[in-house]
Formats: sequence, structure tokens, C-alpha cells
Amino acid sequence: MIYKKLGQSNIEVSIIGLGTMTWGHQNSQTEAFEQMNFAVENGVNFFDAAELYPVPGNPKTYAETEKIIGRWLKKYGRRDEIILATKVAGPSAGLRYMRDGEIPRLDRKNIIMAAENSLERLQTDYIDLYQLHWPDRNTNFFGKRGYVHDENEHFTPIEESLAALDELVKSGKVRNIGLSNETAWGLNKYLELAKYKNLARVVTVQNPYSLVNRTYEISMAEISIREQVGLLAYSPLAFGLLSGKYYAGAKPENARLSMPLYKPLQRYNNAETYKAVDAYTDLAKEHGLEPAQMALAFINSRPFLTSNIIGASNLKQLKMNIDSAEIKLSDEVLAAIEAIHNSQPNPAP
Repeated sequence: MIYKKLGQSNIEVSIIGLGTMTWGHQNSQTEAFEQMNFAVENGVNFFDAAELYPVPGNPKTYAETEKIIGRWLKKYGRRDEIILATKVAGPSAGLRYMRDGEIPRLDRKNIIMAAENSLERLQTDYIDLYQLHWPDRNTNFFGKRGYVHDENEHFTPIEESLAALDELVKSGKVRNIGLSNETAWGLNKYLELAKYKNLARVVTVQNPYSLVNRTYEISMAEISIREQVGLLAYSPLAFGLLSGKYYAGAKPENARLSMPLYKPLQRYNNAETYKAVDAYTDLAKEHGLEPAQMALAFINSRPFLTSNIIGASNLKQLKMNIDSAEIKLSDEVLAAIEAIHNSQPNPAP
């Protein structure tokens, strides 16, 4: 396993991170326990959760993922073996059930409340990486193309959000802070305020990144490298599309995009994406590679990456995904990936 620094901190995380968003809905607690134990035993030390999980969020399963991790920590006592990350949700009218009946915001009240609740559910005294799940303001995330500015928009000032995170760091409840689904402007504002207001500095950005969504390269990759704020890549297999199981229009019965549970999450479900996925699958087969491992190995090779957050429905998938850390793609394969990307750029942002 390869390990990388978490931003400018002294913490090292595995290049493969364990995603948890299916635990408590698609995956049972027993299966989650098996995945966590297997991951640790195979060199994975980075677990990523969120108060919202499992996905898709709803009042019945709200925060069950964090509770499962907390029960695992209580049962196995492996807290010192993992770097534990979680997230505070941003505003959404459909999430009034999360805290106090109001639309969640990223103001001081909400951030402190959410962190305290996560600590209790996780049954731990500290969170290694606490992230803002998405911005409080109107901007481009969750597949939105094109920025439309609203002069009359009111949102929580970034300085207030950062000051609340800084308060958590100073209290010892949080060791490091990060952003998620963030833009270049947003990241720069957080870094600027941290420098001039002497507040906690962001160490990572968790954004989508895959063979069918390389938008991070356009403006964020340079900041990641120059400012040492690495990418935590989520959806590296584009909801399983890059695993090869959807090849040539196949709709596997137990796959995510075939399940009613995930019907609302159609970000990757379009004709151009399927066309690109088939091309990448053909390329992998041509070179004797598993499509999923080729897709993950490409991400692992990016210089701006800190950790590649993979999810799995079972231990067989988990092992294959973890093993991608040992694969180095040839120059020929990398060149062919670029050719496909140039013909089908970012069909699934």
C-alpha cells in the first residue's frame, strides 16, 4: 500500500480510502464490519463517512453509517489504526430532519452541533478529518454545468464556517479540516482566510474524479499541487459504470444503477457516458486489465491525489479495488486513455 501526507499535516493516509455511503441501507452492519476489518488488514487506514450517509439520505436511515462505524470501533477497538473522516451537510430543503427541523446551514451553530453529534455516533473523542460536504452558497457541484450568478443570494460567510471549524480544531475534537464538492474560488477563499485570519488550514478537497469526470484537472489540480491541498477522489468508478458490468447496454440486476434505491441519483446515466465507458472497457480488455482496476490505477497515478475513495458491495469487489494500488499502467494504456478522453471529455460531471 502507498501512503500520502494529508495536506501539510504529519498524518499519512492510504492511497486507497474506504468509502462508507452504502452501510446501513444497501449493506448491512455485518457486511460493513467485514469490509472495515478486511480493509485494515490490507493496509487501508483511511475511512470516509458523513452524517448524511447512507445514500440516498432519508429520515429512517439518517446517520446509520456513522453509528455502524461507532459500533465497530467499540467492538474491535481499532481507533488508533485508522484515520477517520466525516462530513457536515450543507443546505438542502429536503434535509430538515437532520438537526433541529430547519434547513441545515454551514454556520457556527450547525457545524458545532453536527460535529458533536458525529462524535457521539462514532463513539470517539476526535475526528481526524472534518469536511464541509458541499458549499453553503449557490455554485457548481453534484453535476451542475454552467454557473448562474445570483446578486441577491444570501449564504453563510465562509469566514464564519472556517472560524467554527477552527474552534473545533483548537478544542481537540477535530484534527484537520477539509472541503467537498468545492470550486477553485471557494478553496482559494478558505486558504486566503486561513492565512490572514490565522485560522485552521484546509488539507484536502473531496470532489468527484474518474475517467468520465476529469473536471478537477481544469482548475483545481494546480491548486492541489501548489498549495498542498490534495484531492480525495470520490465516485472513482462512476457509480460502478467503469467496472465493466454495464458494458454494451447491460443492466445487471443487483448493480446500483439498476436498483430502485438509487434511481434519484442519475448523474452518470446518459448516452455519452455509456459510450465513453464502453471505450474504456474495450481498452482494459485489450490490455488484459480488469476495467475497474484500470480506472482506479489511473486515478492513483495522478500527482494531485491524496486518496482514492472506493466503495464495494462485497469483499471480492473490495479486494479488487484495493489491489489497484499495486498496478502501474503502461505508457501505451495512458496514451489510449487520453485519446478516449479527448473524444469524450467529461460526459459525467
